Amino acid sequence: MTHTARRIGRSLAFVLPVVLVLSGTLAVARVPWATSTAESQVLTASSDTASAQAKSRAPQDVLREKLLVELQEKDPGIALTHLQREVEERPSLTQHCMSIARALGRAAVDIYGPTRAQSFSRPVCDTAFAYGVSQQTAGR
Repeated sequence: MTHTARRIGRSLAFVLPVVLVLSGTLAVARVPWATSTAESQVLTASSDTASAQAKSRAPQDVLREKLLVELQEKDPGIALTHLQREVEERPSLTQHCMSIARALGRAAVDIYGPTRAQSFSRPVCDTAFAYGVSQQTAGR
């Protein structure tokens, strides 16, 4: 008797979790209350109507936006100084330094005009700021 009971217990211990998982999965896979008709709707993991997950932004994009705001609120000189510090602290940003400095130069022309924007020019990222100023002035 003890041996038979033990054997039944082992079988149940193996089969019962499998049955519970499968029945739970099937129970949530079909939801009849999701549609107005009596038909069931099968849920899918990826749906066209699902809201898109927020994409993580690259560090250089975050830095560019931060410096552009700083340029507008303060002045391009402060933004260029902070760009230089960020590049020194995080060498992975070095490859993006010129494009960020050019973007700052173009934004400075929009805010301060070409002559005043050029006065903020510094040798940060191989004078890319000055190149951005000249690009914006030339209308590119």
